[in-house]
Amino acid sequence: MAKKTVNVAMIGAQFMGKAHSNAWRQVKAMFDPPVEPVMKVMCGKFPEELASAGKWGWQETSLDWKEVVNRPDIDIIDICTPNFLHPVIAIEAAKAGKHIVCEKPLANTLKEAKEMWATAKKANIKHMCGFSYRFAPAVQSMKKLISSGGLGEIYHFRAAYQQDWIMDPDFPMVWRLKKKHTGSGALGDIGAHVTDLCHFLVGPVCEVTSAMETFIKRRVIADSDVGAWAAKGSKKTKQYDTVDVDDAAIFIGHIKDKITLASFEVTRFAGGRRNYNSIEIFGSKGSLLWNQEDMNQFQYFNRSDPEGLQGFRKVLACDPGHPYVHAWWPPGHIIGYEHLFVHEIFEFLTCLNSKKESYSTFEDAVKCQSVLEAVEKSASSKKWVKV
Repeated sequence: MAKKTVNVAMIGAQFMGKAHSNAWRQVKAMFDPPVEPVMKVMCGKFPEELASAGKWGWQETSLDWKEVVNRPDIDIIDICTPNFLHPVIAIEAAKAGKHIVCEKPLANTLKEAKEMWATAKKANIKHMCGFSYRFAPAVQSMKKLISSGGLGEIYHFRAAYQQDWIMDPDFPMVWRLKKKHTGSGALGDIGAHVTDLCHFLVGPVCEVTSAMETFIKRRVIADSDVGAWAAKGSKKTKQYDTVDVDDAAIFIGHIKDKITLASFEVTRFAGGRRNYNSIEIFGSKGSLLWNQEDMNQFQYFNRSDPEGLQGFRKVLACDPGHPYVHAWWPPGHIIGYEHLFVHEIFEFLTCLNSKKESYSTFEDAVKCQSVLEAVEKSASSKKWVKV
């Protein structure tokens, strides 16, 4: 008996579009979701962006997202655009009765994020925000250990998400450096990820105090409207624009209804750190360490180990028994960044026709956005702010 199919339209055709395209294409080959996705339409802003659509697996292309969102044959809308476009597309899609996958952060502001969530709830559609790092097998295994009480009472959650891709003063202005397009800088881009990991693993942040900084305040305007990492400044005109978002943010907080202290550092000015997303969790019974640049393993310390044998042990999370690894390769054959998106799309498809949700919803994204807003308010007021 043939599986039910669902037609997918993806809006956004650059870095995240490529990652999501790979996920939609791979999920039905490597997993066995209850419904099978059909990669119907890829929508972009420019014709040249759509040149890879066929290679990526899409049947059709379009330059008109509104027409695509309202097509009667489309079941799922996958939003991979710059942040400021998320609300208008998602709200239109929800009103049209489409299920939605949307990249993080959900919106530029908490108000917009709440409106997206409210519209999705009213439309009774499935909605997922793409916090992809939840779906690393190591993170899923750490979640199970923490939920089972294996770490005991959690004292500390520490996160450092460090990059260095804009350290060059000649790196040009791109959309991720303009508040009207991105909401906030490192805070919203990578701070959203570690905030969500904190919420997922140990609990919601309930109050924060913070500091934010913009190290390079003016940048040359880019030659063309391109994705962030491929941007080049204009050598002819040398016209400049003002950076009005943060390059780095540091914040600390408390976890709701727990004694846990949480600390976060997010920066794009950590030389040598390409995508260093690391978390450390310390509890009364043990500790966990994980770093996305070495994502196939985590470090585990068990305080009940006998004296003389205590120490952090390496746990290889691509061995049998860890989530998702059965679909990929033999033990010890590692997976990579792109597989996390396959896992999140698998979870979304698995829950499409059920009441359960094994992924991060718009509600989770609103909770994350609430923290981001509180961090900005605290940095401005130099006071503790409740989330």
